[in-house]
Amino acid sequence: MKHKIILFLLAMILGTVAFAQQQRAKSIILDTDIGPDYDDVGAMAILHALADKGECHILATVASNQHNLISPVLSVLNTYFKRPGIPIGVVRGKAVNIPCSQKWDSLIVARYPHRIKNNDEAEDATTLYRRILAAQPDQSVTIVTIGFMTNMANLLQSKPDKASPLNGAVLVKKKVKLFVSMAACFNQEMGKFKEFNVEKDSVSSKITFDNWPSPIIFSGFEIGEKIHTGLPIAKDKSIIHSPVKDVFQKSIPLDPNDAKGRMSWDETAVLVAVRGYEGYFDVVKGKIICNSNGSNIWDKNGTRDRYLVLKMPIPQIETVLNTLIMHQPK
Repeated sequence: MKHKIILFLLAMILGTVAFAQQQRAKSIILDTDIGPDYDDVGAMAILHALADKGECHILATVASNQHNLISPVLSVLNTYFKRPGIPIGVVRGKAVNIPCSQKWDSLIVARYPHRIKNNDEAEDATTLYRRILAAQPDQSVTIVTIGFMTNMANLLQSKPDKASPLNGAVLVKKKVKLFVSMAACFNQEMGKFKEFNVEKDSVSSKITFDNWPSPIIFSGFEIGEKIHTGLPIAKDKSIIHSPVKDVFQKSIPLDPNDAKGRMSWDETAVLVAVRGYEGYFDVVKGKIICNSNGSNIWDKNGTRDRYLVLKMPIPQIETVLNTLIMHQPK
């Protein structure tokens, strides 16, 4: 009898722990321009690594860029990490279309299996956002953008549809707990510097940052600029047949600025979206003011937003990120 009681209590404890872990797992939608740079690949590797650790659940991977290989690339990476069924969306209509200058995209699409073969097979991004958000519990979703704001502006301006009777702004306010964005600049160049993700679709950036109804955490240009990743996986001989390794191994030698590894803008945003900033960064409170030309300033009296400030020593955070990038699929 005692044996049965012990087993029952053990099962209850394990069940409670499992439930608690499941409750802590963040529900993440990743929005990426993957292609113009390759730190997005590191960011996706980190996201899947954290999902394998039970820290997050990936609801969708969505493209804010229209280049012709973007959907297959997302499909390659999701498939490699044993999640081929993750929904993939692509921005439709007027949007940025920037191909991959290093040509790593065609390399991994040719070398690795993928479910989605072209952009026509992916879902419309706005439709996918509305469908995914409508199905989630209130205040449960974290959106992390590591690209342009086109999909965010389209979502905010979207009309009621069969997925939800709510318009986009109300749907976001109801369902999205946090928005983490690799965007903008918050150093001495603020107000003059036009950060890439903001400037390339400055109209959508302004619409998004002027009207977003939930808190935003920014990982600014000046954060990722100082943090370098990718060399360990590029040099690791034990990792074979990995699209993540292939991308870093091909791309790092192409730019002398990457001799210490690639600057890690997107990886920091994904890390914070899943694990929070507290263990790694400090933050400054306020509100972004997005200018129509793609530059930004900061309203110190605002309350909605935060931007990251370095706290953990750079070598330590590089080790954290590189370890996750080197994670191999289960």
